[in-house]
Amino acid sequence: MTPVLHTERLIFRPYRPEDEDHFVQLLRDEEVCRWMGQDRVPEADIRTLFRAILTDVYPQQLFDVWGLWQDEQFVGHAEVKKTGNVDGHELVAALAPPYWGRGLGTEVVRGLLRHAADNLGLKEAYGMVGADNAASLAMCRRLGFRPVRDVVDDDGKVTKLLVIATTEPHQEKSAAVIPSG
Repeated sequence: MTPVLHTERLIFRPYRPEDEDHFVQLLRDEEVCRWMGQDRVPEADIRTLFRAILTDVYPQQLFDVWGLWQDEQFVGHAEVKKTGNVDGHELVAALAPPYWGRGLGTEVVRGLLRHAADNLGLKEAYGMVGADNAASLAMCRRLGFRPVRDVVDDDGKVTKLLVIATTEPHQEKSAAVIPSG
């Protein structure tokens, strides 16, 4: 079961039905899609994806996925899931643009790394960052991510595949885990 996680300023909470509009708004944002390396998709498709989180992902415990909250405000989305790019787990984080530049991305990744180590027993985790996403790449370097390889899409877009040990010094601020339910 996906646990509730707490960091210094954030609560990682499994999605609830009433969170659907927040999820849709985030994934319909052009800038968020651009930095996540995905095309904007119709709202109906995003709503279908959200409902699949509630009806398939959580009940079947396929992977951990959360809405991110700061002071009762929805600020973003996070996941830890198996990746098809390597034999391992990928960390996924997306913040709404009003929350960029506040250090929350670093806090999210640290929380995901602590969860990956403490609750999932992972020794390392991966990240996929667009080659043109300078801010996220700089954050990853500061945390200790190392490049693995470039992944080139059919359209020529380059994404950097990065790896980090879950036990590196990036963990100066850990995430407490509180079981959900």
